[in-house]
Amino acid sequence: MSQTQHLSELLGRLETEQFNPATREIDLASPLEIAELMNAQDAEVAAAVGKQKHAIAQAIEQVAQSFKNGGRLIYAGSGTSGRLGILDASECPPTFGSPPEMVQGIIAGGQQAVFKAVEGAEDDLGQGAADVSALSLGPNDTLCGLAASGRTPYVLGAMAEGKRRGAATIFVCCVKPGQLPKELKPDILIAAEVGPEVIAGSTRLKSGTAQKMVCNMITTGAMIRLGKVWHNVMVDLQLSNQKLHERARRILVTYAGVSYDEAVALLQESHGHVKTALLMALSGLSAQQARRRLEASDGFIRKALTSTEKKSDE
Repeated sequence: MSQTQHLSELLGRLETEQFNPATREIDLASPLEIAELMNAQDAEVAAAVGKQKHAIAQAIEQVAQSFKNGGRLIYAGSGTSGRLGILDASECPPTFGSPPEMVQGIIAGGQQAVFKAVEGAEDDLGQGAADVSALSLGPNDTLCGLAASGRTPYVLGAMAEGKRRGAATIFVCCVKPGQLPKELKPDILIAAEVGPEVIAGSTRLKSGTAQKMVCNMITTGAMIRLGKVWHNVMVDLQLSNQKLHERARRILVTYAGVSYDEAVALLQESHGHVKTALLMALSGLSAQQARRRLEASDGFIRKALTSTEKKSDE
């Protein structure tokens, strides 16, 4: 059997490559019917991701531990999967105030592949390993491979190199574990089985949605574990634009009960650090005292507030 025939046979067994009977007549559908068919299929994605909640919880804890140890989360993917990893990484700094290097994404074909498909790049096993090597991954880091089919050579190369370097490994796919290459042995496997795509083989659809959901859960969960969320409010955001400045003021007005002008003054005193300003408003501490208390509380506002109550003489 030729290599091409072997690949064809492998793809033919993957769920993501099957023909979906529910959308068999979609080419005859009206715009409304297309929307209804796609929406019905998308409704199945959350349930598929939900079945992986225990593995996702393990991933959250692993990534949080990497961050606590000064390590990074690196996504590796190709095509849609690669772009989703880069998207999630790029959204962490403004949302959680994290440094850009803390969560990163690499994609087959390099930066240009983010905007335009680079044909054949996903087949380069060696480049996946080389891109991971260039980041000098180590035991404190976590590498998360994203591959809907579970068989993308670029991602498999990246995973092998990450494991060789002692990094923790997570693998996110949308096929049954039994369909994965035997040599792939991630520390944590998240297999969201979304079934056949609306358009056969178009994994930018249900598979892409599932991977986006998983990435959201991993980074958001890890950041929560680092104290970057108070109640359900993101209180470590970077004030990089007018919308975020206003959001920070609204947080202080809503959750600390101060006036708008007081919120502006608190943010000025804290040099735009929302957690510090919030703790100042809730406890009466000065900016310097609030910063010190947050440091002693590992950045957790709840812990800092409890500590404030115990040390009210400060």
